[in-house]
Amino acid sequence: MSTLSVTQRRLLSAQGHTLSPVVLIGKAGLTNNVIEELDRGLLSHELIKVKVQLDDRLIRKAIYEEICQRLNAEPIQQIGKILIIYRPKPEEIEKPKSTRQGRREPRRTKRSYQT
Repeated sequence: MSTLSVTQRRLLSAQGHTLSPVVLIGKAGLTNNVIEELDRGLLSHELIKVKVQLDDRLIRKAIYEEICQRLNAEPIQQIGKILIIYRPKPEEIEKPKSTRQGRREPRRTKRSYQT
């Protein structure tokens, strides 16, 4: 089930138009390495473009659906061999603050040792 409205989909589609393909899927199809690379691309960019080098339309559609299902992503647009996929970045986990209290003293220069 898609969680994006039609307006959001249009905006993402317009943004994806100018992108270059991040991943090329060749004749080997959808391997684990390709899935990992797609995951990395979605983590860093949210919106990616993928090019599929297969000629069969049904296989391309099945690959598109499988990518979206396995990566929990939203399908934005498919035009021919080009797929545009969106997944929002996960919420940032707050990093624990250091246990040190206060700041370090500034380093001493050579001249301060001479006097």
